[in-house]
Amino acid sequence: MIYAIIRWIINALFLMIISYLVPGVTIANFYIALITALVLAFVNAIIRPLIIVLTLPLNILTLGLFTLVINGLMFWFVGSFIRGFNIAGFWPAFWAALIFSVFSMILNYFVDKKYER
Repeated sequence: MIYAIIRWIINALFLMIISYLVPGVTIANFYIALITALVLAFVNAIIRPLIIVLTLPLNILTLGLFTLVINGLMFWFVGSFIRGFNIAGFWPAFWAALIFSVFSMILNYFVDKKYER
């Protein structure tokens, strides 16, 4: 349980960093980043798998690259209803989702290795 909370806080920190790296992505404060990280986790756990299944033929046709577009759309979707987390359009959402995915992958690698025992 404590590891999930730590990941949540680190993901919120990643979102704050992304708001400085990607023009067009703004986050009002750390509290909004915490809420956004939580909502992104729920959207990626519930809605994203359904979208991937529905777009499976297109995903197969593009050899999985359409998943990057889906990630960007999920990021943009979350930005559309959380006040204080603003995304200027699809491309900032796409790049922010790509950077967030890389950060999360690195985080999961180190956390899973450390607590695998």
